[in-house]
Amino acid sequence: MKSQYNKTITACFVGYIVQAVVNNFVPLLFLHFQTTYEIPLSQITLLVTFNFGIQLLTDLVSVAFVDKIGYRASIILAHALAASGLLFLTILPEILPVPFIGILISVMIYAVGGGLLEVLVSPVVEACPSDNKEKAMSMLHSFYCWGQAGVVLISTLFFFAAGIDNWKILAIIWALLPVCNAIVFTKAPIAPLIKEGDSGLKIKELFRLKVFWVLCVMMLCAGASEQAVSQWASTFAEKGLGISKTLGDLAGPMAFAVLMGLSRLFYGKLGHRIHLDRFMIASSVLCILSYLGISLLDLPQLSLIACALCGLSVGIMWPGTFSKASSALPKGGTAMFALLALAGDLGCSGGPTLVGMISEQMGNNLKLGILAGVIFPILLLIGVFLCQKAIKAKTS
Repeated sequence: MKSQYNKTITACFVGYIVQAVVNNFVPLLFLHFQTTYEIPLSQITLLVTFNFGIQLLTDLVSVAFVDKIGYRASIILAHALAASGLLFLTILPEILPVPFIGILISVMIYAVGGGLLEVLVSPVVEACPSDNKEKAMSMLHSFYCWGQAGVVLISTLFFFAAGIDNWKILAIIWALLPVCNAIVFTKAPIAPLIKEGDSGLKIKELFRLKVFWVLCVMMLCAGASEQAVSQWASTFAEKGLGISKTLGDLAGPMAFAVLMGLSRLFYGKLGHRIHLDRFMIASSVLCILSYLGISLLDLPQLSLIACALCGLSVGIMWPGTFSKASSALPKGGTAMFALLALAGDLGCSGGPTLVGMISEQMGNNLKLGILAGVIFPILLLIGVFLCQKAIKAKTS
C-alpha cells in the first residue's frame, strides 16, 4: 500500500524544488537587473513583495477551486504556470517598453504556480500512508532547501563559467524542471486528504478555533523569519560586506539553504526521538541570536556565519507548524492548509519587504533592515508557547 505512493512522494519532493527555483533564482539577479535595466532598489523590493503577495492571493483563492477540480489537475496547473513564468522572464523585459513591467509580469505568473504548490504539496504528502507524519513533512520541506542550495550553486557556477549576461539560457533550463514533474503527476496516485465519509472543516469553523489563529501567526512568523534573511542574503553579502558575487552567493544564500535543509533532514530522520515543541523553541532562540549576529557583528566573516546559522534555526519552523496544525486539527482539510500557506506567504512577503523598506530609509543599510526583522522569531517563540496552551485547553 505504502510503496505505490513512493512515486507520488518523490514527485512532491521535486515539486518543492520547483518552488525553490521560483523563489530563489530571480533574487540572484537583483543587482544585475538593477544595473542592466536601471531599476532602483525600491522597485527590486517590489519583485519580492509581488512574488509572495501573488502566492498569498493564490493561497486564498485556491480554497474555492482545488477540491472542485481535484488535486491532480491543480498541481499540474501549478507546474505549468511555474514553467511559463520562467520562460516569459527571458522574453517580456526585452519586448516591453519598461523592462521592469516585463519582469514583474513574469514573476506574477510563476508566483501563482508557486502559491498553488505551497497549498497542494504538503496535503498530498500528508494524505500518503506514513508511519510518522511529522518526519515525512520535515523531510519534504528539506527538499525546498536542497532546491534552494542547488539553484544557488548551479546558477553561481553557470554565471562564473558563461557570464551573468547569459542568465536567460539558465532560466530556460530551470523551466524544464516543472515541465518534467508535471508529466510525472499525470500518472502518480494521489490519496484523499479526508477519510471517506468525513468532511473537512469549513473556513467559518476554522475561524472559531483559537488554536487555528495561533497557528496562523506562527506560520506568518515562520515565513518572515526565513525569507527576511534568505531573500536578501546575496545582496547583503555583496553590498553590505563588500565581497564578490560568487563568494557572496555561496557563503550567503547557499550556506543558509544547506543548513536549513540539514535541520529539516535531521528532524526527518530523528523526529521520533525529539519533542517537536522543544526543537522549535530551541530553534527560535537560535534564530533570534543569528539575527542579532548578522546585524551587530562588525567582522564580515562572523556576519556570514550568523547568516548561515539563521538557515539552521529556521529549518523546523515552517514544517513544524504544519505538523502541529495537522495534529491539532486533523479534519482541517484543504481550507486549513490553504489558509496556513496564506499566512506563511504573507510572512514571506512582509519579512523581506520590511527589511528592504527600513534599509532604504536608513541609507540602504541592510544590517539595520535585518535587525528590524528580529521581531519575527521573537513572535514565533511566543506563538509556540501559546500553541501549547491552546492545544492543552482543547484536549482538557
